[in-house]
Amino acid sequence: MDTLFSVLHVTAAVFIVGPMAILPMTAMRAVRAGNGAQVATLAKSTMIFSWLSLAVFVFGFGAMSMAPDEYDLSVTTPWILWSIILYIVAFGLSLFVVVPAMNRAAEALQASAADASGTASSESKGYPAIAAGSGIVSLLLLAVVVLMVWKP
Repeated sequence: MDTLFSVLHVTAAVFIVGPMAILPMTAMRAVRAGNGAQVATLAKSTMIFSWLSLAVFVFGFGAMSMAPDEYDLSVTTPWILWSIILYIVAFGLSLFVVVPAMNRAAEALQASAADASGTASSESKGYPAIAAGSGIVSLLLLAVVVLMVWKP
C-alpha cells in the first residue's frame, strides 16, 4: 500500500504541480502578445491546478504514514517539515499573488483592447508580478523536489 501512495504522490506531482508551475510562464507570453482572453483562461487553470496540488500533499502524507518503521518518518523529520513549509509558501504565492496578477493582467488587456488604443505596456498589465511570483513559486517547488530526492 505504501508503494501505491508513493506512485500516486509522484504521479500527481508531475501531472498537477508541473502545470501549476508552467502555466503562469505561458501567461507571460500571452501578456506580451496582448491576448487577454488567453491570460484569463490561464489564470483560471493555474488556480485549479494550485487547488488540485493539495492532492499531492495528501498522497505525500499517505506515503509517509505507510512507510516502514525503519525509516522513522514523521512530520518533524527535517526534510519533510521543510518540504511542507516550502510547499505551503508556494501554494499561497500561487493563489494569492500569481493568480490575482494574471487576472489583473487579463482585465487590463481586455480593457485596452476595448479602448482600441492598446497603448498600455506589459509592465502596467502586471507582467512583473506574474514573472516574479511564478519564478519564486517554481524555485520553491524545485527546492521541494530536491528535498524529496536528497532526503538530507
